[in-house]
Amino acid sequence: MQRNRTRLKDIAVATGYSANTVSLALRGSPRIPEETRGRIQLAAQSLNYFPNTIAQALVSRVTRTIGLVLTDIMNPTLTLVSRFLERELAQRGYSLMLAASDFVPDKELSALEVFRSRQVDGILIFPTNHDRLEHIRAVRQAGYPVLILADIPMAGLDVVAVNDRTGGYRAVRHLIERGHRRIILLDAAQAENSEKRDGALRAVREAGLPEAALVVVRPRGHSATEGYEAIAGAILGKERPTALFATTDWLAIGVMRWCREQGLSVPGDLAIVGYDNTEAADFSSVPITSINYAAAEVSRHAVERILSVIGNPSPSPIVTLIDPELVIRQST
Repeated sequence: MQRNRTRLKDIAVATGYSANTVSLALRGSPRIPEETRGRIQLAAQSLNYFPNTIAQALVSRVTRTIGLVLTDIMNPTLTLVSRFLERELAQRGYSLMLAASDFVPDKELSALEVFRSRQVDGILIFPTNHDRLEHIRAVRQAGYPVLILADIPMAGLDVVAVNDRTGGYRAVRHLIERGHRRIILLDAAQAENSEKRDGALRAVREAGLPEAALVVVRPRGHSATEGYEAIAGAILGKERPTALFATTDWLAIGVMRWCREQGLSVPGDLAIVGYDNTEAADFSSVPITSINYAAAEVSRHAVERILSVIGNPSPSPIVTLIDPELVIRQST
């Protein structure tokens, strides 16, 4: 179906002004008298006129759009970050364009290429793999402002994120302080080097425990189903752990269901700490202790930084890590 788009020429014909005058008026130029601007803007509204932002961007090379690559659009924490980012950007006259990699590197690369083709002014990204950032660095080297939303301080790029090493440390330290000496780490990180695992190991070492006190289990993903499926082997072994730290709340919720079906009490038989402090953790059948993800603070810092980089094309990277708090509930 053909779209009959209203053009500046149509507004000029309807008002009797030149196309140049119409263009200036619609951009709010003080060169056009206020009464004339009002008359032209009213005519544009009645004719259902929408500015051609693509054409404007080709001229100005500015789209006032920021791209955001998520790993999982169904993840409630990332959805919350997206909402805060959109609000922060809207207050500054920018819009947000979303893409999801689904933890597939090729989809992440494709999303970056789409954003570049759309000439977004900057890109925010939750990387699929924290060890493989060459393609993201290449986008930055090509002149696009890029900011990483993950705890990767050695990335050589701008970073704004929750300090996952601190989060992992506080989660496991809490369990050790509660008397637990054998703890499962349910870690869904794709990278070999996991920031939350690093923090958890630091807590184990500080307590004078052997590293084997932390039993690392690698689920296939971050969801409740994958937490449920991953936990049986670790719990049913000879040396049964008495506590578990899951790197997302959804993994923890999957473990909660498995415990319920097996007749294990939480925290009596297994204490559980999650990560992200989602609403689901708070309203679980046994409210889950969790590490808080400061979505509003991350979003505010990220927007301030990416807009600063847009205004200064050659700044040195800055890393901003936000220490998370432990929210204690009945599961521990």
